[in-house]
Amino acid sequence: MSEQEDLRGRAQQMRDKAKDLEEAAEKASDPAERKRLHEKAHRLEAQSEQASGMASGDIYPME
Repeated sequence: MSEQEDLRGRAQQMRDKAKDLEEAAEKASDPAERKRLHEKAHRLEAQSEQASGMASGDIYPME
């Protein structure tokens, strides 16, 4: 497996985990837990975008 394929795979895993966290946040009854899960999902989404950019050969990290 090439490094690009590995990065794409990790990016997909992060997107999948972020989706799972968003779904869990929607079901959470505690507002603090809901907020924590939403924030964690957003961080993972941002990380997956950065990993995806790196896999495509973009040399500049996304901010």
